Amino acid sequence: MTDKKEKVTLDTAIGVAEEQPSYVINKTIIAENLNSDNLQATNSDRKSSNRGGLSTISMAELYETVYPPKSVVVDGFLYAGTYLFVGAPKVGKSFFMAQLGYHVARGIPLWDNKVHPGTVLYLALEDDYARLQKRLSRMFDVDGTEKLHFATQAKAVSNGIDEQMECFVQAHPDARLIIIDTLQKVREMSSDGYGYASDYDIVTKLKAFSDKHNICLLVVQHTRKMGSDDSFDMISGTNGLLGAADGAFIMQKKKRTDNTAVMDIVGRDQQDLQLTLEFDREHCLWQLTKMETELWKQPPDPLLERINRFVEDVGEQWRGTSTELVQSLGNLNMQPNVLTRRLNVSVERLFNEYGIRYESSRTHDGRCICLKRNAEENNERDDT
Repeated sequence: MTDKKEKVTLDTAIGVAEEQPSYVINKTIIAENLNSDNLQATNSDRKSSNRGGLSTISMAELYETVYPPKSVVVDGFLYAGTYLFVGAPKVGKSFFMAQLGYHVARGIPLWDNKVHPGTVLYLALEDDYARLQKRLSRMFDVDGTEKLHFATQAKAVSNGIDEQMECFVQAHPDARLIIIDTLQKVREMSSDGYGYASDYDIVTKLKAFSDKHNICLLVVQHTRKMGSDDSFDMISGTNGLLGAADGAFIMQKKKRTDNTAVMDIVGRDQQDLQLTLEFDREHCLWQLTKMETELWKQPPDPLLERINRFVEDVGEQWRGTSTELVQSLGNLNMQPNVLTRRLNVSVERLFNEYGIRYESSRTHDGRCICLKRNAEENNERDDT
């Protein structure tokens, strides 16, 4: 399908966009609380206390609630959220940002990792368009895509960049990745300089945007001049940056002229990794040569395996009560309410590993469940 060509600019004339609706799986179970720093789902049956102004939720209520799954950008590598990408000047950060953005826009696997395609916005705030053209043509020849967009100017975090990004996401509902290169270009010094509170607040604001839209914000930052035994202590700025972020990537070379770099990765939604990369100077692309830590995968869940086969057998979509689902699965030694809880807590894995969307709502006949194969997964299955 040919991409529709259009031009979206990020300039000072952009105003506040109309707010997108909350991420809703169904009207009675899921609703995002956009006034909170963290994504929350609310259950219509919730009986949480609010004594003394403190809102709480019980463990039982947690299990009865369906939370929207975080979208995956690159399997085992990058997820929705706000991440720091840190490296010394001229280490090759911008080449990797362009490489990553191109792969996501085209849906091309990154090394051996599956990529979930979507529109990408690359805020190349230390570049101009002529330099971008030269760099990209060296990397990808003239094989372009309408799904990868660039801007060389943007407002500061405290002065409207969220509104500019909101406009872009409104114009491109399939947006999956926004790269801000670099943080320093959208960061304003507060009265206490670049203190912990200021750093934490900046990343928290960016994280609120990525959480609201379930997309990835990748924020490029430089390293300190002083070395450290812990690579993550080398992030320029205070610990407030990493403390508020969902994770960080640190790219380092022993010498600036080396072709080899080591990338350390930490995150809340992924295991710690260390990758060894080799820079192909002819094409200006980073190639994976070694993974220090092999990706750990959860063993197959027998229940989810049965759900997957069941959805295949019934024609990719099924709707009914939890009692009917127990009966349809056959020989399932599990009470309907327990099945519902198991599916509630497995919604992200069910979506990411099997491409099945799970919805749950309460009706006068009881709990209604909907299982539906994701359109992206269906397309991939048709191509094989």
